[in-house]
Amino acid sequence: MLSRLGDRVAAHPRRTLLGLLAFLLVAGVLGGPVAGLLRDSGGFAPADSGSERTDRRIEAATGAQAAPGLVLLVATPHGADTPAAQARLAGLRRELAARPGIASVVPTATTRDERFVSRDGRLAYLAATVKAGADESAVTADVLHRFDGERDVTVGGSLAADQQIGDSVSKDLGTAETLAFPLLLLLSLLFFRGRATVLPLLVGITTVLGTFLVLRVVNEAYGLSIFALNLVIGLGLGLAIDYTLFLVTRFREELARSGPGTTAIRATLTSAGRTIVFSAATVAAALATLVVFPLNFLQSMGIAGAAVAVVAAVASLTVTPALLALWGAKLAVRPRRRARAETQGGWYRLSKAVMRRPGVVAVAAAALMLAVALPALRTTWSPVDSSVIPKDTSARTVSDALATRFAGQDTEPLTVALTAPAAEADGVRAYASGLERLPGVARVNPPRRLDATTWQIDVDVRGDATSPRARALVTTIREGDGAYPVLVGGSAAAFVDQQAAIGSRLVLAALLLAGLTCLILWLMTGSVVLPLKAVVMNVLTVGAALGVLTLVFQDGRFTGLLGYTPNGGIEPTDFLVSAALVFALSTDYGVFLLGRIRETRESGVPDREAVAVGLERTGAVVTAAAILLAVAIGAFVTSSISFLQQIGVATAAGVLLDAFVVRSLLVPALMGLLGRWNWWSPAPLRRLHDRIGLREGPGPAGPAPAHG
Repeated sequence: MLSRLGDRVAAHPRRTLLGLLAFLLVAGVLGGPVAGLLRDSGGFAPADSGSERTDRRIEAATGAQAAPGLVLLVATPHGADTPAAQARLAGLRRELAARPGIASVVPTATTRDERFVSRDGRLAYLAATVKAGADESAVTADVLHRFDGERDVTVGGSLAADQQIGDSVSKDLGTAETLAFPLLLLLSLLFFRGRATVLPLLVGITTVLGTFLVLRVVNEAYGLSIFALNLVIGLGLGLAIDYTLFLVTRFREELARSGPGTTAIRATLTSAGRTIVFSAATVAAALATLVVFPLNFLQSMGIAGAAVAVVAAVASLTVTPALLALWGAKLAVRPRRRARAETQGGWYRLSKAVMRRPGVVAVAAAALMLAVALPALRTTWSPVDSSVIPKDTSARTVSDALATRFAGQDTEPLTVALTAPAAEADGVRAYASGLERLPGVARVNPPRRLDATTWQIDVDVRGDATSPRARALVTTIREGDGAYPVLVGGSAAAFVDQQAAIGSRLVLAALLLAGLTCLILWLMTGSVVLPLKAVVMNVLTVGAALGVLTLVFQDGRFTGLLGYTPNGGIEPTDFLVSAALVFALSTDYGVFLLGRIRETRESGVPDREAVAVGLERTGAVVTAAAILLAVAIGAFVTSSISFLQQIGVATAAGVLLDAFVVRSLLVPALMGLLGRWNWWSPAPLRRLHDRIGLREGPGPAGPAPAHG
């Protein structure tokens, strides 16, 4: 199939490029606006969780959202109790309550509740609740627009934060592109040389726009998170460069053998093209495992990651051959440089040196990776909180003020939705009094009857709203032996639900990840040893990436450089996305290396020599690809949102460690130790693999691989 594709594209390169231009126009028009259609918020707790059901129960009973989503922070420099301040607050309250979609506005200083006035009396706030079913984005945009420019008013709250985070994502995409593209262009000039530099950028643009088009279609059926766009940009550019680099490198080798023409393109597609298909399959499979978690954020990342891997493979296997056919011999390298690389390459010498003492090198490389991974043992999981809001937004200003200048605002109440008829009012009050005696409770507000059978009880928690004590309190209330059915919501409850959802699917996701990776690598190599070894090394790399995350973000390092606010932990969904990415890309580089080693071995070269030649032919490619991909995804660190920065740092660290330590040292050392046993497979599986026939095509016969 790949050889036929190469023949057709090589026969009609200009027609292929015209088709590409038409596709880019369609993808740009239809897929380009996808950023404005994706979800700005949510996705970090399951839709059927207790916290979500609590919100829905209260919304159904009141016709309004369960908690205030918009806050007006009002400056009262002469004191909130002055007549002028009271008049101003009353006017703002009336005006806010009259805005479309606003259900109610919580009283402020007029209640004499100290929580609504700052300790020094110079600030007060209004908290507005949005009607259930209202267009949150429209209501929030209306309030932000109305009070923009009011010197004494700052708009915040969870809905404002969600919208401003969404706006920041779109802005950050532009910033990342602005910074990454010139650097990628310079690195491409270094690694590709000459006019071949154009190839990865063209394939990258095709990949990104093509994936945007796919996400536009998917979003019609399943609402995706806006954060998926960052993954599309970073991974799309990275994979496009990887695949193009691999194709161009192989084409230059084929030019030296057969000269320009269809033969070189066909050979490139049937060898390097096959490797790219397996690579895209491993990346797509690894990221698709995120879909098993019932969290919209992870599912969005999984769908986007799998889509971008497939689109990158299709784009590279169609766009690149067309330009190879047009440029042909103009892409060749100088003969003297090529001859030296074949006989005296540095990667060949490194591999030989490693395999002279494979045991020592394997232990040293593994020890280095374990040392980097060691901090992961003390990782603390923390939720998405106000620290992720960009510092230059009004929502962050309001959040910081509420946390530092208002009594009681360093806590966020747990919301208890209790089911009982009106006749049970005394019993409900007795239940609320019992909550006051639970560990960690600061205050229990009087129960409020919302409808015939629904009561709401707000429970203030001592300390941080999502601390271990707050989460333990959620569990205690849910598992209590009260006489009434209760649901518990709030940020602590949402984090408990998120952790439970992740824990319930983690083993399944890990088994799928390992199983699919082993299956794809077995289809590629015919060996059962190499896939198992790849999984173990990938786990080592993932552990090292988590260790780097812990050292940087949990320990609060480089805050000035990266511009984030540490909250003492790592966001767990960030780690899962990073783990899937690092695992996928580690397998990706393993596919590049194993493909060349297998090809060399099947041409009759002895095992250790095949490893050395394979590393020589791919070492520079894998290293260059890792650097380029680290730049592409590492551009996440320019984001103003800290949990996107975490993904960028973890992935960049993971791919660089994998390329420079695992692929360069650990893989050749272990392959040198195992020798022909690298290729072992039980006889039934070997026969099955031979019948399936996923091979590169005709070639010189080599010695039969070891089998049982």
